[in-house]
Amino acid sequence: MKFSVLTLFPELFEQYLSQTILKRASDKDIINFNIVNIRDYARNKHSQMDDIPFGGGAGMVLKPEAYWNFFYENYEFYNNGNSKKPYVIFLSPQGKQLTHNKVTELSEKEEIVLISGRYEGLDQRVIDKFVDEEISIGDYVLSSGDLPSLVIMDSVIRIKEGVIKKESFETDSFYNGLLGFPQYTRPVEIDGYIVPEVLRSGNHAKIDEYRQFHSIEKTMKNRMDLFEKKLENIDEDLEFKKVYKKYLKNK
Repeated sequence: MKFSVLTLFPELFEQYLSQTILKRASDKDIINFNIVNIRDYARNKHSQMDDIPFGGGAGMVLKPEAYWNFFYENYEFYNNGNSKKPYVIFLSPQGKQLTHNKVTELSEKEEIVLISGRYEGLDQRVIDKFVDEEISIGDYVLSSGDLPSLVIMDSVIRIKEGVIKKESFETDSFYNGLLGFPQYTRPVEIDGYIVPEVLRSGNHAKIDEYRQFHSIEKTMKNRMDLFEKKLENIDEDLEFKKVYKKYLKNK
């Protein structure tokens, strides 16, 4: 799988992409990164990337020419349609919100190009011509799309086969539609706070039950919207239905 990122600040990606899981994925050749300084494709006198918006208003807008140059110079698809088209994502607060299901869907793509926005936005013609999907990582605004681009890459890469053990992400929040259960490690006691006895019992059936029950409770407390969605589809998940009935009985 290949990720290309079109950014004005490639140095922001260098350190993060050299760390732990992402570096491991790169070293194993599971993922290839191409961090592009999109300013290199501006090709005007001062490599200018922004200009004032038509219609007036505050701020500046990213100009379209550099993006046109990048796609036409790097992908034959745009010249003759004879090669594969990359899947292009524009990171934008106006996009659809990122979810675990979307991360899983993106992990099946062969090549993804991420466009990191900046300033007041990106010329709409770039979106109309090249972008397959706009994605937001939440209902708030950041200074650029660089952090969201890293979020996309990190979330997708960690579930690629061979990057981390499957059982490591199967207990993640959202994997089964619920939030994750509480985690503990040594020491057993700190300042009067003690690790629950059941987790130290060695009884794996009881440990699984404890974790399942607390996953349900945490989801109900923090994300009732997720829990209600889980209940709507309860008949499609017989294992959850069994656990939830047992949870209600124990309450």
